[in-house]
Amino acid sequence: MPFRVIMQSDGFDLLHDDKCILSHRAGTPAIRIGIGSPDLEMVRGNFRIDDIVETRLKLDCFAQDDGCIRLWNANQPDVVATLQFEEKAPQSILKFRCSDPAFNRLWLDMQCATTEAFWGGGEQMSYLRLNGRRFPFWTSEPGVGRDKSTALTQTMDADGLAGGDYWTTNYPQPTWVSSARYAVHLETAAYAVLDLTEAGRVGIECWSENVDLELFDAASLPALVTKLSDRFGRQPPLPDWAISGAIVGLKDGVDTFDRFETIAASGAAITGLWCEDWVGIRQTSFGKRLFWDWKWNAARYPELPDQIASLAKRGIRFLGYVNPYLAVDGALYQEALAHNYLALRQDSNDAYAVDFGEFDAGVVDFTNPDAANWFADRIIGQEMLDFGLSGWMADFGEYLPTDVRLFDGSDPMEAHNRWPVLWAKVNADAIASRGKTHDATFFMRAGFSGVQGHCPLLWAGDQCVDFTRHDGINTVITAALSSGLLGNAYHHSDLGGYTSLHGVVRTAELMHRWIDLAAFAPVMRSHEGNRPADNLQLDSSPEILSHFARMSQVHAQLAPYVRALCNEAVATGLPLQRPIFLHYDDPAYFDIQDQYLYGADMIVAPVITEGQDSRPVVIPDGDWIHLWSGKAYGKGTHDIAAPHGQPPVFTRADSAYADLFAAIRRAFSA
Repeated sequence: MPFRVIMQSDGFDLLHDDKCILSHRAGTPAIRIGIGSPDLEMVRGNFRIDDIVETRLKLDCFAQDDGCIRLWNANQPDVVATLQFEEKAPQSILKFRCSDPAFNRLWLDMQCATTEAFWGGGEQMSYLRLNGRRFPFWTSEPGVGRDKSTALTQTMDADGLAGGDYWTTNYPQPTWVSSARYAVHLETAAYAVLDLTEAGRVGIECWSENVDLELFDAASLPALVTKLSDRFGRQPPLPDWAISGAIVGLKDGVDTFDRFETIAASGAAITGLWCEDWVGIRQTSFGKRLFWDWKWNAARYPELPDQIASLAKRGIRFLGYVNPYLAVDGALYQEALAHNYLALRQDSNDAYAVDFGEFDAGVVDFTNPDAANWFADRIIGQEMLDFGLSGWMADFGEYLPTDVRLFDGSDPMEAHNRWPVLWAKVNADAIASRGKTHDATFFMRAGFSGVQGHCPLLWAGDQCVDFTRHDGINTVITAALSSGLLGNAYHHSDLGGYTSLHGVVRTAELMHRWIDLAAFAPVMRSHEGNRPADNLQLDSSPEILSHFARMSQVHAQLAPYVRALCNEAVATGLPLQRPIFLHYDDPAYFDIQDQYLYGADMIVAPVITEGQDSRPVVIPDGDWIHLWSGKAYGKGTHDIAAPHGQPPVFTRADSAYADLFAAIRRAFSA
């Protein structure tokens, strides 16, 4: 239904689908504009962002004119803002424009019911339900600890702003979903803030005067997710090899393949070997890092081509690593420099060098089509796909400095949020150029609006190797559920976590619990972390390795069900991991973020709290069967035993895959 404006004596109401979304009055304006300048500091992908507001103008005059609304301030009538309306399936669009380009700030208050719940915001780590908090939308490192009350976060903040907060994320997106079955998206790459601290009000701040506000509505929440997926793009189905066994991550140079054979001999179902260090190693105080020159390092892996071919004969793919930066001491940097493919300093024609912590790297300028094509073909195409890689971690994307000079002349403050999408497109274009869209894959942590159309698989980034509330194992569930509501169908995490600093190391309990969690995600992939020598690994003990082997077999047995979910995702955009409320629209489920539906026919409730051997599980309507015992459960909250290897998992009694689930029970319940 089109927008409808109801003029009042002292203002106007703007309705959409008979719901009042804006109530603007001269004394209490819903819309303000202003002039501001950013006060910003960046240290290795971590940002401190403040705003210096010079002018904040209340729009206390208004008139309806030619299908739009004009607004201005009585004391500055020459500065006019307009609201224009457009219907463009699947969304309605409210366009905000200002006549004076000096005005670069917009504040908007939308109306909502006090009972509405909101979710989305990109890939959120701490809170699935957004009510009661502010969420800035700015892609960055998420931080280490992410809890300002903890010693770890405080230590990391003192060292390069690196502690993070509840809202910091690699993948923000100014899109939110309401329990009232509508969604709102800000079509802008500018820095923006969603303010839900006050019930009945949705506050929006945007560092741009020209913004499109897109509204979507549907009869149900699943239908709404489908509309958002239609808007932002669909991922291709994951290839069979990615979902039918585990991907083992090792980075031990010439010793990698001996260790891999030990893990394979355990009986684990393995379809991939992932070696980040295929490009070589650079040792830093942070830990073992990579040499950012994206090609085979023959000194570290002298027989790699033959080994990739040997793995392929066994049905095992080889995966690597790449990111959009080039180490200044690498050969590919010199190649990019010679072609003028690097972003420049603003005060000279010198290439911009980014400090990544004890080494510098250049920024390949993806606003230059020739540079983007060069990276896609010369690096990903020739050095990776043609070499034999079937997948890779496409890391970073959130580091673009805000003081670079770009080929297309765009404002780096806005290009910063767009950068992950450009990076995802480079990877997808490279795969498509080799005709491997349904065979090769890559996974990213960074994102922004539209990344869905290019990135086939998200991963949750760099969690601490612990159980902490804001940076531990539990955050990967929140990440999957929040991003899934915005059309990101496939999600997974680093099995075991990644970040180990200041005495935080993996425990055997954490490894066991993460193995259980990873088995019930579309992709099961391990990671050795930033300090492999300090941390437990899959092959550190017979107990861990045996557990991994068992659960990788469970993961492999689920492949027919996961394939059906992938097909559903292609058709509808529905994510594989879903919050309970997506199918059971009950306010009692609105805050649940520690368990999930895996498709419509499975409930997964991993143990994500240290020291627990059981946990409460919320069961919605229907008849549900405990995967391991076969016991039937009905609606309610049940305390479920959770020994290692038997995380609380339930399946619908009437599922079309009931025979598959029963076969898993028979094979793995002992």
